[in-house]
Amino acid sequence: MSTLQLQGIGKSYNSVKVLEHVDLQVAQGSRTAIVGPSGSGKTTLLRIIAGFEIPDSGQVILQGLPMANGSGWVPAHLRGIGFVPQDGALFPHFTVAGNIGFGLKGSKRDKQQRVDALMDMVALDRRLGALWPHELSGGQQQRVALARALSQQPKLMLLDEPFSALDTGLRAATRKAVAELLAEARVASILVTHDQTEALSFADQVAVMRNGRLAQVGPPQDLYLRPVDEPTATFLGETLVLSAKLEQGWADCVLGRIAVDDRHRQGPARIMLRPEQIQISLSEPAQQGQAVVTSIDFAGFVSTLNLRMSGSDAAIEIKTVSREGIRAGSHVSLNIIGQAHIFAG
Repeated sequence: MSTLQLQGIGKSYNSVKVLEHVDLQVAQGSRTAIVGPSGSGKTTLLRIIAGFEIPDSGQVILQGLPMANGSGWVPAHLRGIGFVPQDGALFPHFTVAGNIGFGLKGSKRDKQQRVDALMDMVALDRRLGALWPHELSGGQQQRVALARALSQQPKLMLLDEPFSALDTGLRAATRKAVAELLAEARVASILVTHDQTEALSFADQVAVMRNGRLAQVGPPQDLYLRPVDEPTATFLGETLVLSAKLEQGWADCVLGRIAVDDRHRQGPARIMLRPEQIQISLSEPAQQGQAVVTSIDFAGFVSTLNLRMSGSDAAIEIKTVSREGIRAGSHVSLNIIGQAHIFAG
């Protein structure tokens, strides 16, 4: 059974379409990431799910019950949905314990026991309960916001760019902790982000949004390795896209003849390789190799090589793991691992 179903969701502001016929299903206990550039409509979609906005068309169905379907609309506070905004939005005049316990019912003792259990759940030291929000780190504030949202035992958790204000190391650690916590609590969740790495590492299902539509939805590895089109491919990570001529499972392109993932496609096409599929090695001194390095942009672990292909003088750019010995003027050979992906015709 799905926790959430979106069917044909549409939304416009002043005749400008922000969302157009969006369909999405979120399974019980699963993690979905909606990823896309700024202005693609992802935050508007999240607000419609939460109940902060009313769709112009379509249906929002939560655990089999309609939340919005054209004839009716259930307001946000009655949906049983948890919401963690980008900045956490903690109450500055409440302590940590006061924030987490906000809205809890029962005696003072019962509420304190529940707050303690929630702090344990999100790996916060109980001694922090007496502190004010401004006395916490960014990562701690996000955990408090998550504990507050979990306190209402939501059917669905919505996360709106919750890690964007954290530094890189803390961001990754907090993201992993939140993913594990939601999995243990068996609460279905939707993360909205513009960071493709965040989406791919957090979710069981990734939905790529572009111009108010979902361009592709599926498991993260499927989207990364078999994107439906070039914009989706380039948005989800570094890629090398080439023109090629297809014949019986092979592609003739500037890299030579390489295997592709569809034996039935024939004729001209555009193909894609991810950087990890391209091994670059120095050619022997007596050999010319497949290409000459014309320039290198060194960025620590990764370098960008600009290559001029031997024989055709075609220029390509490849990101690769940095290694000593490869420099401008070096002759290199390229070894392709696996198959190139062919974009839909």
